[in-house]
Amino acid sequence: MIFDLFREAGLPVGVFNVVHGDKEIVDGILDHPDIKAVSFVGSTPIAQYVYSRGTAAGKRVQALGGAKNHMIVMPDADLDQAVDALMGAGYGSAGERCMAISVAVPVGEKTADALVAKLKPRVESLRIGPATDMDADMGPLVTKAHQQKVLGYIDQGVKEGAEIVVDGRGFKLQGYENGYFVGGTLFDHVTTDMTIYKEEIFGPVLSVVRANTYGEAADMINKHEYGNGTAIFTRDGDAARDFANQIEVGMVGINVPIPVPVAYHSFGGWKRSSFGDHGAYGPESVHFYTRLKTITTRWPAGIKSGAAFAFPS
Repeated sequence: MIFDLFREAGLPVGVFNVVHGDKEIVDGILDHPDIKAVSFVGSTPIAQYVYSRGTAAGKRVQALGGAKNHMIVMPDADLDQAVDALMGAGYGSAGERCMAISVAVPVGEKTADALVAKLKPRVESLRIGPATDMDADMGPLVTKAHQQKVLGYIDQGVKEGAEIVVDGRGFKLQGYENGYFVGGTLFDHVTTDMTIYKEEIFGPVLSVVRANTYGEAADMINKHEYGNGTAIFTRDGDAARDFANQIEVGMVGINVPIPVPVAYHSFGGWKRSSFGDHGAYGPESVHFYTRLKTITTRWPAGIKSGAAFAFPS
């Protein structure tokens, strides 16, 4: 549909192309001598593969991978604001977006108990429906296979000892019994050695990992293999500044649950969330899709000399 709109708008033939295929097509793109740059978004293993093979062929490559985005909730945070943020960031788009908040890290047992108590009824009351239902809070997952994968993660979380506060397994929608739905799911007392903490679920599953101190919470984020996005909810300016300066994540929100900037800023994570040196849009994308060329000229006597210029091509 996007291709058809470009064509209708008058974009010249050959400027924008859509090619469907699997690994064979991807390898063809990565190996083709006429393709100078490759941008990719997907899982971390494939992102690493695309980056390695593409750069080995002499191409510029930006490859965005997986994510496990944390949100710290400090004891001084506006808890209602934090819960509103988690509902949108954790369950919006059924959790199927790389910037979803999938881990809430309340600092202190009192904060954690209060946060879970407020989250539970909100998750239970999520309105789930087909994409055509404009009043639905979230819809089905993308495929049957992915639905089963998400359900498997929930099973694994229970098996490994996490407390399931709201269970989205077995959700059925009247008239859409065969739809790929998973109900909103909330785990508490998740630990950092559990599969549901370590891996990206990409579904409507929020894990609460309790921390005793701010330092413990920040260290948890910095030690995770992914570094796409993160957030902190607090009224304390010192905590906010320290978080922004010390956290090893590419996109940071202060009382903002999904820190995706406006289009003229650049998008990109750190660590195993992104391979390559340039972000996906904004000025960084211009740098990625252009190369610096330095031209130095010298003219014969009698011809006015030209200056030396450096400009992108």
